[in-house]
Amino acid sequence: QVQLVESGGGLVQPGGSLGLSCAASGTIRSIDHMGWYRQTPGKQRELVAIIVSGGSTNYADSVKGRFTIARDNAKNTVYLQMNSLKPEDTAVYYCNVRYISIYDGRVLEGWGQGTLVTVSS
Repeated sequence: QVQLVESGGGLVQPGGSLGLSCAASGTIRSIDHMGWYRQTPGKQRELVAIIVSGGSTNYADSVKGRFTIARDNAKNTVYLQMNSLKPEDTAVYYCNVRYISIYDGRVLEGWGQGTLVTVSS
C-alpha cells in the first residue's frame, strides 16, 4: 500500500504562483509515473500533468506554458509549479502515482487526499 502526502494548496490571486508537492511512501519497489489531476464540483477529474520515470512529461492544453511538473526519484516526490494562475484553475488537486509493489511486483495505483487551490482576488 502507498501513502501519498500532498502539501502546498491555498489561496492565490490571479496571475500569482503556487507550488504543490506530493511525497509517496510505503510498499514501493519503483514508481512508474507520477501526476497531478484536478476536479471541480460537478465535473470529472481531469489530468493536469504527468511525468514518467524517464522524465518525459505531458500537460493538459489548458496549463501548457504555465505549469511545470518535476519529480525527485530519490525522495519519491512529485512537484507541480503553477504560474500565471487563473480563476479557472481553481480546483481540488490530486496527486496520482503508479508504482510496482515491493511484495509481488504488481502495478498498483494510489491517490493523494487532495489539496484545494483557489485562485481569486
